[in-house]
Amino acid sequence: MLTGMAASETPDVLWAPDPDHTGPMAEFMAWVREHRGVDVPDYAALHAWSVEDLEAFWSAVAEHLGVRFHAQPTAVLGSTQMPGAEWFPGATLNYAEHALARDDDGVAIVFAREDGLERTVTRAELRDLVGRARAGLVELGVGRGDRVVALAPNCVETLVAFLATASLGATWSSCSPDFGARAVHDRFAQIEPAVLIAVDGYVYGGKRFDVRANVDTLRGQLPTLRATVLVPYLDPEAALDGTVPWSELTATPAEPAFEPVPFDHPLWVLYSSGTTGLPKGIVHGHGGIVLEHLKALRLQMELGPEDRFFWFTTTGWMMWNFLIGGLLAGTPIVLFDGNPGHPDLGALWRLAERHGVTYFGTSAPFIQASLKGGLRPREQYDLGALRVIGSTGAPLSPEGFRWIGDAVGEQVQICSVSGGTDVCAAFVGSAPNVPVWLGEISCASLGSAVVAYDESGKELIDEVGELVINRPMPSMPVSFWNDPDGSRLREAYFDEFPGIWRHGDWVRQTPRGSYVIYGRSDSTLNRGGVRMGTADFYSVVEGFEEVLDSLVIDTTELGARDEGALLCFLVLAPGASLEDVEPPLRRALRTELSPRHVPDRFVVVDAVPRTLNGKKCEVPVKKILAGVAPDKAVSRGALQNPDALGPFLALATGGW
Repeated sequence: MLTGMAASETPDVLWAPDPDHTGPMAEFMAWVREHRGVDVPDYAALHAWSVEDLEAFWSAVAEHLGVRFHAQPTAVLGSTQMPGAEWFPGATLNYAEHALARDDDGVAIVFAREDGLERTVTRAELRDLVGRARAGLVELGVGRGDRVVALAPNCVETLVAFLATASLGATWSSCSPDFGARAVHDRFAQIEPAVLIAVDGYVYGGKRFDVRANVDTLRGQLPTLRATVLVPYLDPEAALDGTVPWSELTATPAEPAFEPVPFDHPLWVLYSSGTTGLPKGIVHGHGGIVLEHLKALRLQMELGPEDRFFWFTTTGWMMWNFLIGGLLAGTPIVLFDGNPGHPDLGALWRLAERHGVTYFGTSAPFIQASLKGGLRPREQYDLGALRVIGSTGAPLSPEGFRWIGDAVGEQVQICSVSGGTDVCAAFVGSAPNVPVWLGEISCASLGSAVVAYDESGKELIDEVGELVINRPMPSMPVSFWNDPDGSRLREAYFDEFPGIWRHGDWVRQTPRGSYVIYGRSDSTLNRGGVRMGTADFYSVVEGFEEVLDSLVIDTTELGARDEGALLCFLVLAPGASLEDVEPPLRRALRTELSPRHVPDRFVVVDAVPRTLNGKKCEVPVKKILAGVAPDKAVSRGALQNPDALGPFLALATGGW
């Protein structure tokens, strides 16, 4: 448990639901009352039922939201054991069938690239494209259980290739084309792919990057490949010897068909960050993802055919897999490829205006950047369609909450969510019938039994502890790739509290049922016996206009008697100096956190090392400063900016 972080008074309500609100959530609650005989007058009652009676809740989700089973399940839960819960035994289904259920002229996809290229695809056109790509993959010998991988951006062709793969019962995996060759190989080589889909290049920050040399290198390193398909993404005439052109793969018209597969049949492989050692291949099943995403998109987010759903993401982040799930809800999805800050921070807000985005998803750092950039989207753009801002990737600061309400619109629901690649879902998030309190995540997601534990496994309310899940969820990993006895999966989540999922975040559940995430529990600041999550620290430091980014490291060794140094690394804005900013920073940290949390030293660096998914590398840097060999502390291929490690390596060898 973290001490020194007691709950405060009830924070301001920034958004309140309409008491007369009607929508998918209200319809579900009425349906549960009528068809299951369960009275759930409010969200708290519905959530309690969803985790107390897992079988009744998830069977209701499947029935009410129209899950298309081919073979019917013999039960809802064959086993509740964690790990190893057995969901819907005997059932068969297919993810792609749900995504392509609608066949009409309604919009399925809006695609936009940073250089102005745009494309709209109807549901009928999407079915046609998937049918063609499926026929092409069959021609290449792809079938159930084979792996298809993609080095490709967030574009129409990538989505088409995924749906075609899933329709066959083959397994998908993707990396963003800006990943280095080593990072891609470390992921794809593990799963021995049959086909590689790759683009010729990508656009980012006003520049064009040809990646065909990387594609060639990769082909030589993947001996199981039967074929490589080249998508001419930058240049319509692009070619690469020995590859199958995308136009050839999709040349033959064919109706899409859907291979019925067992509930847990591998749909895709996602990857852990891989900051130390090889990234873990996280396998999710067709059924668990269909159920979890339908529940999240239709009930928690109330998305439907009249919405436009956008989330800024790349194909190397689980939010891409979540975004394309909009198709399961019949919702048009908006795909953007490029730099969200090019030519300026207004790029995504202009996209939202242009395409009438109703649900705008982004990251907490983007919100912070918009705040610091002085943007006031409500005054600069027509965002009349916008009803929700989603934020994830890091805890959203109270200032970020305030900025959305003030600069985007007080009528906009602020949906800060937290979950993980591990489950491709959110444990905690929002609901249409729960208020938004300043600085807090509104509620636990339906079906997510989220609890804070102290070191002994005792449940905590209004105190900070380890975030654990004590009941199974359908989208928990089916397995890790190449983990036949399940030992790596157990070690990752179930070693600390046997039979209980330990996620690795510090969390506080308030008496209101809302949550506050304080950062990763393995990068805690421990000063004078007072432990604090790094999110609080960043909220203070990065609230200064002079600070563009920061990284805080407590060098105290785990279990050590003697306290190490507390170091704060700063990326300063142009023109700012450490001499000017350090005194007010020290005062703010002393006042807003505690005297113990004033760093021993501030150090200016050019950049904070981040993973390929943009997360700060707190634990690897702590290891480097402790003297761990760099190659053992972090895999450079897992970083988006490996050169940023330089100052930390110099500190480790030269002392601080």
